[in-house]
Amino acid sequence: MNFLEKMKTRYAVKKYNPQGKISDEKIQMLKEILHLSPSSINSQPWNFIFVSNSEIKEQLAEASYFNKEKVLESSQLVVFQAIKNPEDFEKQIEENLPEGLVEYYRTFVKPQGEAAIKSWFAHQVYLALGVFLSACVDLGIDSTPMEGIEGDKYDSILNNEKYETLFAVVIGQKSEEDKNQPIHTPKRRLERKKVIVEM
Repeated sequence: MNFLEKMKTRYAVKKYNPQGKISDEKIQMLKEILHLSPSSINSQPWNFIFVSNSEIKEQLAEASYFNKEKVLESSQLVVFQAIKNPEDFEKQIEENLPEGLVEYYRTFVKPQGEAAIKSWFAHQVYLALGVFLSACVDLGIDSTPMEGIEGDKYDSILNNEKYETLFAVVIGQKSEEDKNQPIHTPKRRLERKKVIVEM
């Protein structure tokens, strides 16, 4: 099955099979794929936490609103975070990027102020999310991206002071009882001609 055909089967899983575990080999591949994700000027203002520990998952589930059951039944939960302090970020790129790219940040991004900088950080993390969800499709892993979580509580539980949580992704194996499967609930998209334009 080619990638297009796989994408036609992809959907946001609503119910997981608690016995469906992802192999360590596939988890390691996902980690490496995230590590290779693209970002503007190779900025990489991110952190990704793979949570399989049942006790931590239970705590995070309580901070996940209506996504609680998905978190508990999933194989793993992957938390996507952005660096919190722009000063820490600037130090990071000074140590890891060529001077020309550092100067780009200082000239075009930094002068916009902290709110715009943090928005730019988030944009980079969303790029990684797209890569991650596509990788899950290709590896035969079911997934559910979740913005419906309490980020502050996630941060408190994970105790990672340098980063702040933006969203998370549940990964695992769908339950055959999941009514959101395309065979039960066909995918709905706007007409392609309305969203893809040729000039």
